[in-house]
Amino acid sequence: MTQAELRLCSLLLREHFGEIVEKVGNSLLRTGPRPLRLLVGDTGLLPDQALYGDAGELLVEELLLHGLLPMSSAVARVAERLADSLADGKSVDFSEVSDTFVRLADTHFIQRCPGAQQHPETAEEKDLYLVPRLALVGKGKRRRSCDEEEEGQHPAKRQRHEGGRSEPPPDDGIYWQVNAKRFHQHFRDQALVSAVASRMDQTGSEVVRTMLRMSEVTTASGASHTQPLSSNEIFRSLPAGYNIGKQVLDQYLALLADDPLEFVGKSGDSGGGTYTVNLHKALGSLATATLESVVEERFGSRCARIFRLLLRKKHLEQKQVEDFAMIPAKEAKDMLYRMLSENLVSLQEIPKTPDHAPSRTFYLYTVNVAAAARTLLHRCYKSVANLMERRQHEMQENKRLLDKSQRVEAILASMQATGAEAAQLHEVEEMITGPERQQLESLKRNVNK
Repeated sequence: MTQAELRLCSLLLREHFGEIVEKVGNSLLRTGPRPLRLLVGDTGLLPDQALYGDAGELLVEELLLHGLLPMSSAVARVAERLADSLADGKSVDFSEVSDTFVRLADTHFIQRCPGAQQHPETAEEKDLYLVPRLALVGKGKRRRSCDEEEEGQHPAKRQRHEGGRSEPPPDDGIYWQVNAKRFHQHFRDQALVSAVASRMDQTGSEVVRTMLRMSEVTTASGASHTQPLSSNEIFRSLPAGYNIGKQVLDQYLALLADDPLEFVGKSGDSGGGTYTVNLHKALGSLATATLESVVEERFGSRCARIFRLLLRKKHLEQKQVEDFAMIPAKEAKDMLYRMLSENLVSLQEIPKTPDHAPSRTFYLYTVNVAAAARTLLHRCYKSVANLMERRQHEMQENKRLLDKSQRVEAILASMQATGAEAAQLHEVEEMITGPERQQLESLKRNVNK
């Protein structure tokens, strides 16, 4: 990993999990896997959603926070958290959360953890998503203040307090974790659907979305294209709200297959024609479009014209670039060198003789899309890390003011709960002066950018 990636990982760990986890993460990033004893000595620490609603989002959040959990424990935790957001007297049935858990496993967003004696790569794929049949009976109820205090107790103390009546869960030993590859695949699919929508229309993007949804479980994360799907299968799988006929669908599939970007390819004629989504070609097109946009924003439209010319012609000499792009020699030379210094274009030498004499060597400009994309990604890492450090600096500089604001808000909340008069509330609000209020608003704007 590069220094920018390491710095960004460290900042993310500190922001989401605190300084202790940051120390452990930095040690593991620097040295790789190591025993707990060495990790303790190095860090000085003591070893001690949109698709499935709120329930799906909270299930994934719980699994990410804890790393791995049994199904029964995850369902109970999420049911309690959902009940906390409801009014008094309402509860959430375990079966509702359990159904969402099963759907997440069926679509491979979560998976079982292989056993201690089993390597993840040798585990049967179908067994990783097999949900145990559990009769989870119960309801998540809203916790009161006394329950929250008891929750802070150590599990062993709570178990002794309850008289040791706790029993092992029915799925004891079966742990679940988030399938990160499946989420990456989903984000990739969303990017492809958005690209088709912007290039064609909403109906075309819905056709591609249907194809991706039909093959999301059967297509490997690193596959170059999806499984072949017939036109009849795609028509039957379209959402019910989309009233498009079979003939219109065939026209959209033909347009997608004939498009120069080749997001969709035709692989056969059976079943009304079989089609696949060319994942690697589509991602390459998206990367190229992003690079073109970056070049145009940073260097102007003329540099973007040269960049697109090099993408189309592959290799060109400087004189050829000047002629094809119709740009004066001095400006073309300056633009090429600027993009070369930023690693957006590369220079390839082709010598006529073995001595590599400059007078007998061709110098060809070209665009290495993969290398340019890696350069752009590295800059994104640096930018995100710089923004996070700047936000931490702003928060630290205004720590006193933020603490004062939180105290005032807590006082106002308690007074409103006891039915205080408006004059009393106004008096408490005036504890924060006008300049301080302006400073707080400016700080929130900068932090939330």
